[in-house]
Amino acid sequence: MSTQKKTDERLIKKYPNRRLYDTQTSTYITLSDVKQLVLDNEEFKVVDAKSSEDLTRSILLQIILEEETGGMPMFSSVMLAQIIRFYGHALQGMMGTYLEKNIQTFIEIQHKLADQGKGLYEGATFNPDMWSQFMNMQAPMMQGMMTNYIEQSKNLFVQMQEQMQSQAKNMFSTFPFPPGGPGQPKDPNK
Repeated sequence: MSTQKKTDERLIKKYPNRRLYDTQTSTYITLSDVKQLVLDNEEFKVVDAKSSEDLTRSILLQIILEEETGGMPMFSSVMLAQIIRFYGHALQGMMGTYLEKNIQTFIEIQHKLADQGKGLYEGATFNPDMWSQFMNMQAPMMQGMMTNYIEQSKNLFVQMQEQMQSQAKNMFSTFPFPPGGPGQPKDPNK
């Protein structure tokens, strides 16, 4: 059984002068060009030209920052503050996975809506105005689907948290803590 490797990921080198060099095209590129690679689903990696340190996440965060400061932001200040509070928290890793899975689910819902839209207008191409009209008609349904999904996700998260608390309680109940020790109330009769 032979597996064919997907096309090699594009290598972009970042030089000390902050310039980005695309090794595939042998040209300097901008953050806008990197954003276009993301939009085109191109596989790429950004590395420091001297140290070969992977800078891909840093560059992607720069693109998000530019998008958030111009136009219509996706993240509210409250949401950003909540995300910051998770750094260093015991659930930091779980939160990253949770957000990633939620975004993936949102993308799947978006694809299903697009597929449904194609069936409605057989043979007609969707121009931006038609897509906007379609989405306006779908907005209440989409809002309902997302509300249900978020509610289910919230309930699942609460169940998981309760299970973790129960497991921790069971695990620590086997330790011989004296009365009034960690997690136990003091005996009022003493």
